[in-house]
Amino acid sequence: MKRIGVLTGGGDAAGMNAAVRAAVRTIWHHGAEAVGINRGWQGLAEADARVLKKGDVSGILHQGGTILRTFRYPEFAEETKDGPVGKALKKLKLDGMVVIGGDGSFRGADKLMTDYDLPVVGVPATIDNDINGTDRSIGYDTALNIAVDAVDKIKDTASSHGRIFVIEVMGRNYGLLAAQVAMATGAEETLVPEIPYDIDDICRNMETAYKNGKYHALIIVAEGAGRASQITFDINSRLNRPVRMVVLGHIQRGGAPSAFDRILATRMTHHATELLIDGKAGVMVGIVANKFKTSSLRKKAGADNAVVRQNWELAQLLG
Repeated sequence: MKRIGVLTGGGDAAGMNAAVRAAVRTIWHHGAEAVGINRGWQGLAEADARVLKKGDVSGILHQGGTILRTFRYPEFAEETKDGPVGKALKKLKLDGMVVIGGDGSFRGADKLMTDYDLPVVGVPATIDNDINGTDRSIGYDTALNIAVDAVDKIKDTASSHGRIFVIEVMGRNYGLLAAQVAMATGAEETLVPEIPYDIDDICRNMETAYKNGKYHALIIVAEGAGRASQITFDINSRLNRPVRMVVLGHIQRGGAPSAFDRILATRMTHHATELLIDGKAGVMVGIVANKFKTSSLRKKAGADNAVVRQNWELAQLLG
């Protein structure tokens, strides 16, 4: 392979730059040309790309976000070979591509393989950690630590004022981030989309906690389990106690990646790029029990709900 594209897609995740760096330097090692696709899938449709020189990936290991940037392009799902992406690929003359992203990006990567005959490998990068075929996706560890740090700070205020705080974390429709944030911060309640909940039961638990000597209460809500504003309103309408709401939002996606995410991104992306150069495409590289695992690019969403339940049950038991 002489020209290999590198694309970051979907939501940004801390560690994407470490992945880009690993891909580019592995490509260089094999004497090939690394082509960075600017602005993700939208940029690919517009043939917005540049050859990445040595200085382009120096000093980016510690940076959050992605230097290539990431824009979605939903129209690609319905495009044919003579559409914008097909024309762009002819112009760019790529021999293969490394796609760094989540399940949406892997659907696009699979389409590049099946409809455009372009060899592609995938590297999982999403703070939701909802990708089948890997124990961890790039960005999850950083997002978890950011959320835990924020909840720890909120806990100080909650205790000082005797308040109940409803704190919404990200994770889309997968509750692992919320369950592990709750476990790490000792939250009294955890609401995840995989497990039904009853507001009246939650309120009774809050009252019991205060009667048993609690000075505060934390309720961690996964964004897929309901809006924190509505849950806060519902609790306020039932309890005669001060209730406050915090939505952590996109703060969880930014910031310098943790050492874990830098190492994870480097290891997985180097291995994925080596596979592509060796002629093995159509796969995503994951880490399972600290060993590389390859799986098909297809049907990557919908991680194991049993893992969420296990973490949720422990968080509830100890909270």
